[in-house]
Amino acid sequence: MTLAEPISAAFADRRLLPEARDAVMDTVAALDRGELRVAEKVDGQWIVHAWVKEAILLYFALAEMRVMEVGPFEFHDKIPLKKGLAGAGVRVVPPGVARYGSFLERGAILMPGYVNIGARVGEGSMVDTWATVGSCAQVGRGVHLSGGVGLGGVLEPPAAAPVIVEDGAFVGSRCIVVEGVVVEEEAVLGANVVLTASTPIVEVTGSEPRVLKGRVPARSVVIPGSMPKEFPAGTFGVPCALIVGQRRESTDRKTSLNDVLREFAVQV
Repeated sequence: MTLAEPISAAFADRRLLPEARDAVMDTVAALDRGELRVAEKVDGQWIVHAWVKEAILLYFALAEMRVMEVGPFEFHDKIPLKKGLAGAGVRVVPPGVARYGSFLERGAILMPGYVNIGARVGEGSMVDTWATVGSCAQVGRGVHLSGGVGLGGVLEPPAAAPVIVEDGAFVGSRCIVVEGVVVEEEAVLGANVVLTASTPIVEVTGSEPRVLKGRVPARSVVIPGSMPKEFPAGTFGVPCALIVGQRRESTDRKTSLNDVLREFAVQV
């Protein structure tokens, strides 16, 4: 029997939860060690492991509230903090918090921000000050989440895709990305871009606008915008995101990023 079987059975019928306890605990422990993940890219497509999200939801039901003390700080919660950061090669700057059941790959840096259970942050990525990586969000390698970025958590329904930020992307200050939006490889989001599943993402580099939703194409440079919409009271501007260009190919991603920020006058 796999871990998934008792977990899915208990998720469908909570009376079976005592029998699934070990499977739930083992699954969350494997998430914490990076041996499992909520979603992964297979043959170019993101696959969601719904049973892993079910395990997280069942873990909330099984875990008990307790007092945790970290130096002068006191917490009262069900989920402990990650341990063994030095051995994992992860830098966490006080008072940054990574919750048990999340995973930060070697070389990741967590400034005074937050990484929630089920989330994963790739090698060499930075979660900058007051940035939050919500439940189950998947952040690739070499990503910079600037100050105050909010990646939303997506736990329910279990089959729903989490927020995904792929390798090499740059997310500017105070951006919000929620509802399972995918930011593809090496894309650049300027400051204050807000992306939900229904936000129009409008490519304006051609002769006609092209509207996407839920996905920022690889290497796109995106800034906040607005578009007119008719209401009974009149015409008003509603938020959208504008694709204003593409990052150029470069073996040095930082050089390429700096160039594109200057070229398109993107605020970060």
